[in-house]
Amino acid sequence: MKDFSCFVHLPLSLGKVVFLFQGGAGTMTLALKNVSYSFQNETKQAKKVISHLNMEIGKGEFVSLIGKSGTGKSTILRLITGLLKQDEGEIFIHGKPVSLGDVGYMPQRDLLLPWRTIMDNLLLVSEINKDVQITKDEVRNWLERVGLRSYENALPKQLSGGMRQRVSFLRALLAGKDVLLLDEPFGALDALTKKEMQSWLLSLWQELNKTVLFITHDLEEACFLSDRIILLHPNYAIEEIQVDMKRPRRLEMLHEEYFVSLRKNVENRIAHETY
Repeated sequence: MKDFSCFVHLPLSLGKVVFLFQGGAGTMTLALKNVSYSFQNETKQAKKVISHLNMEIGKGEFVSLIGKSGTGKSTILRLITGLLKQDEGEIFIHGKPVSLGDVGYMPQRDLLLPWRTIMDNLLLVSEINKDVQITKDEVRNWLERVGLRSYENALPKQLSGGMRQRVSFLRALLAGKDVLLLDEPFGALDALTKKEMQSWLLSLWQELNKTVLFITHDLEEACFLSDRIILLHPNYAIEEIQVDMKRPRRLEMLHEEYFVSLRKNVENRIAHETY
């Protein structure tokens, strides 16, 4: 049985949580320093979602964010994209303050424009960002790599859910950014398609060496994909879980003793909210 002493134990009374980067993946790519964010609820009162969050992700790391609903997972991604502005603290990519357009973003829903072909949906990247010029030949090459070359003239409604998510991921990839933010991209897929997409994503990520921050409610998915898992608690504390499994990952690893124990440990920590 593996030792899970790698969990970072944080006391309930801790006000500011300092997250120590221990990934060892190379140069730090993404950093959140003392970040807080609140929004106004229905009664116009400020509700704090994130409080003094510190987090760093190294170049080429695959890190998953997990936690109960309301712990700020999607909010963190929107802050990193620049769609939201933090109340305090700083967010850096490659040591520079983050701004809108600095990352590739893939939401749970594919958000493909239904009236545009797959080719035209992907060329939209160049229309939105004039600094990114993509040719049809480049799009065709990428469609070939993800197994969708024959669908360039198809409309989104003609594709399956998994195929649409491949196109959505490819659109985020074509933005040419080092950091990819994936917000529950496989949440709406059936179990078999989800496993296929997980394997496909890992193979492409390993080839391209992108830095990925991934949100999921699926604990098995988090354990299978990640180098590290960051668990967000309702009291704003965080824990780091190091995933000590070799790469490349294979689906048969899901049945190994280490993986089963890891997943059960993570589930227990969320269910009981121990600190």
